[in-house]
Amino acid sequence: MKRFYARLLMLATAVILSACAGLLGPREVEFSQDKLQQSLARHFPLNKRYLALFDIDVSNPTLTLQPQSNRILTTMDASIAPPFAKNAWKGRFAISGGLRFDPARNAIVLTDPRMESIELDGVDAAVSRQVSKLGRVLAEEILNGATLYALQPNDLRYAGSRFVPGNIVVKSNSLLVALEPVK
Repeated sequence: MKRFYARLLMLATAVILSACAGLLGPREVEFSQDKLQQSLARHFPLNKRYLALFDIDVSNPTLTLQPQSNRILTTMDASIAPPFAKNAWKGRFAISGGLRFDPARNAIVLTDPRMESIELDGVDAAVSRQVSKLGRVLAEEILNGATLYALQPNDLRYAGSRFVPGNIVVKSNSLLVALEPVK
């Protein structure tokens, strides 16, 4: 009889714990700017050829969080080598992007990239405007859909319940990802 009550007590405890886990509300996970910077740096250096004319090398990304627009800004060194110039044009690109969760990759990815600025040393304004047009295409290819952080399975589990990412908020020194329980 004692065994029966012990098993009944264990079963009741398991039922109560699983019911409590189902009642869990949303939780949040925070990713530091340093962790995001390290993750972004894995995508660089990047070497591309555009329009079968321009060899572009992009390196040294620096990530800045922009809480006022809920976007991130990535500034990077760039070298563009057109076939008609003796030397490559060197300078910096600044590309901003929004954030979303991609369930197929279980990752926070960059979306809606925008070329914010292009600064090329020794290039006149007319050429710089033309390169700026190329920069919009470059921004799309470099950062659209780039994985900023791949969530680990333990990031999405807590107290026996599964969670899915919801709202992503850019703070001054981190990203805050709201996790909602799967129902």
